[in-house]
Amino acid sequence: MDVRDFDFHLPEELIAQTPLLDRTASRLLVLNKETGDIEDRKFPSIVDELNEGDCLVLNDTRVMPARLYGIKEDTGANIEVLLLKQLEDDKWETLVKPGKRVKVGTTITFGDGKLTATCIDEAEHGGRVLQMNYQGIFHEVLDELGEMPLPPYIKEQLNDQERYQTVFAKHRGSAAAPTAGLHFTEELLNQIREKGVHIAFITLHVGLGTFRPVSVDSIEEHEMHAEFYQMSEGTARLLQEVREKGKRIIAVGTTSARTLETIVKEHGSFREASGWTSIFIYPGYTYRGLDGLLTNFHLPKSTLVMLVSALAGRENILKAYRHAVEERYRFFSFGDAMLIR
Repeated sequence: MDVRDFDFHLPEELIAQTPLLDRTASRLLVLNKETGDIEDRKFPSIVDELNEGDCLVLNDTRVMPARLYGIKEDTGANIEVLLLKQLEDDKWETLVKPGKRVKVGTTITFGDGKLTATCIDEAEHGGRVLQMNYQGIFHEVLDELGEMPLPPYIKEQLNDQERYQTVFAKHRGSAAAPTAGLHFTEELLNQIREKGVHIAFITLHVGLGTFRPVSVDSIEEHEMHAEFYQMSEGTARLLQEVREKGKRIIAVGTTSARTLETIVKEHGSFREASGWTSIFIYPGYTYRGLDGLLTNFHLPKSTLVMLVSALAGRENILKAYRHAVEERYRFFSFGDAMLIR
């Protein structure tokens, strides 16, 4: 399958640069995955799209202030570091810029020495493994020195860092936000609960694997970066009950979708589980862990466009995206949402 089959024209001005003041003020495109029919709605109408007994599955990961700016200890050259995932002890897999300046043995210092990092190994895709050295608690140091790792297509400064966190963010560990969840407020979640809809939480710490460009021509040759996931016994039991009663499971975001599919694929049903997933979902894949998906609009030729195409069909997705462009929907992390039902 050719990557170019998932390309579409996106005017740059449709890439949302800042979040809306009201999280729920986004637009909502509703796509029927069977018929391809499209409806233009406002995001609060998500309540009307859910039925009593359905279950909404949210990713409660919390984004780390994972971008650090430091200098090489020997030359004073500026170095940018993006933390991807913790390995063991105080070792981290990272991306560094410029990478050619950071060889094994290089030491980078941050915040006048409050944190130093020594490169101890090279990782896949040009990454570096850094050994961190500091006094006190690492995440407190990171809160002081780090910045929120906004995607490169966002050029504007983010004044309120919490707008790149969901209101239910809990478990710190992501290098990027699960952006479909950014549309919810506690008030809207309570309205959903009052309708008799279950709300369940899973955790997937978002790395760069979800967003890394596909650099091969054939989809089958692309390899996903592994990301850590976790599902509790309570969530697994709830999802099993929902499924047994014939109600729907709606994943909020592609990260929730990948977690659900990973667990059902590996265990045959929902169960308490944790581990690393590198699942790659594209057309030809049969979903077993969800019935619908709430998601934002994704980059052309990305693995995420392929994931939603596996659920709704490539033609339906590209038709929906063309419609979104024509109707001036806002795209990507701070953009509008699409419900595939």
